[in-house]
Amino acid sequence: MPKVLRIINRLNIGGPTYNVAYLTRYLQPDYETLLVAGTKLDDEESSDYILEKLGIGSKQVSEMKREINLSSDWRAYNELKKIIREFKPDIVHTHAAKSGTLGRLAAIHCKVPVIVHTFHGHVFHSYFSPLKTKIFLAIERYLASKCSAIVAISDLQKKELCYDFKVCSPDKTVVIPLGFDLDRFTEDIIEKRKAFREKYLLDDEIAIGIIGRFAPINNHDLFLKAFKN
Repeated sequence: MPKVLRIINRLNIGGPTYNVAYLTRYLQPDYETLLVAGTKLDDEESSDYILEKLGIGSKQVSEMKREINLSSDWRAYNELKKIIREFKPDIVHTHAAKSGTLGRLAAIHCKVPVIVHTFHGHVFHSYFSPLKTKIFLAIERYLASKCSAIVAISDLQKKELCYDFKVCSPDKTVVIPLGFDLDRFTEDIIEKRKAFREKYLLDDEIAIGIIGRFAPINNHDLFLKAFKN
């Protein structure tokens, strides 16, 4: 049975956590998977219930955190190498930026046969200064060159990765949209809508919202300007 080592930044509430959880659960029994995650931020809600509901566990690398810190990143890198040597995976599949960097470097060092990375987003615009962005691009281009495959979650993202920012070649990049269980959004819609409108005293007003982190990349300004105009 092929072994997959799946590595993600942290198990917070969000699409990437659901994605790795579903992949870990539903690739069974054809693949043996070890899910490894870093540390979530203190102000983030726990997503333990997602894994518990699916009956899967994870191994934590406490030094792998969202912020860049050379000391803790170095320790996390060495811990990942240790996990790879012990688990002996046939495939290392990394998700998102920090775990994608440390995980792929560790996999390259340990000569893992197949290395796959999924971009759940990117930091190539609207995040950092031009200099930092160039550095991150150089790192991502190097890591992509060592990957067996790159996964983009949409056609637009593939366009950005392959043509706009030239991170990876189109023939190495595949588009696999994130899979989600949407049943809870289609059940008891009338009751849920009524309860929501009563809670927020909406009466008969038209209600339109946006959900996303308050970060430039999510462009909440555009949403507000659209309503103003």
